[in-house]
Amino acid sequence: MKNILVPLGLSKDSVSIARLQYAIDFAKELGGTVYAVQVFKELPRSGSLPSVNETLKDISATTIEEKLAQVDKKGVTVTALPLEGDLLEAIPEFNLKHSIDLIVLGAESDDIKMPYFLGETSGSLVKKTEIPVLIIPENYEFKPISKILMAIKSGVIKKETTLNPIKEILSTFNADIKLLQVKTAEYLPEDSEFQKDLAALISSYKSSENGTLFQGVLEHLNENNPDLLCVLRRNRGFFGKLWEDNKVLKKDFESRIPLLVLKGAY
Repeated sequence: MKNILVPLGLSKDSVSIARLQYAIDFAKELGGTVYAVQVFKELPRSGSLPSVNETLKDISATTIEEKLAQVDKKGVTVTALPLEGDLLEAIPEFNLKHSIDLIVLGAESDDIKMPYFLGETSGSLVKKTEIPVLIIPENYEFKPISKILMAIKSGVIKKETTLNPIKEILSTFNADIKLLQVKTAEYLPEDSEFQKDLAALISSYKSSENGTLFQGVLEHLNENNPDLLCVLRRNRGFFGKLWEDNKVLKKDFESRIPLLVLKGAY
């Protein structure tokens, strides 16, 4: 995960800066580069001068640099990246040219009055992008990852590259991974067949029967006390349903530790 992208402007400045610092600390361990992104919307060409749009780009770049001045870069290359247009369109377009390995997003506030775990834009990015996403709780400070809990419903993974991010994390931090298979009402016999690469990664395995994957995760989080929770975003199933409306309610799913969402397994 050499190229890590952090969208700014999705939350208040202090939270964005804390998330950016986490991404930098994470990138330092992985030997990666961070792109700090903020979008700006150009005025319609028919009613504006090119110089006006250049000014908007410069203003966006300045805003990013002001935030970068408040973090410790720790020797990591951090690039201010103003992108034109809509974030959901700009990131995939940038990815085609620069091969982004990971997007770092922030969860909504942990204030009990805030009902959402992910807001509209963050939820849309998780739902629509094929890039792995790391979701950081509000003001969460980086610490080395020694224990990972990976929660799945099915061990079938057809895309060869799906597990690459978790492999790199395991290698970098010399971490252990516990696999939790949650068997819901939709569980099929073929779900018990584990892809060879997945089987080779896990340190231990446990299964449970629950109504949803989230219920299974809640049941085992305190028991395992992991530093990272990992899930697979498939095109169908519980997580597919979660993001039907883009926003994710806390009552449906939330995590108080970093959550790694790997792109669809099939």
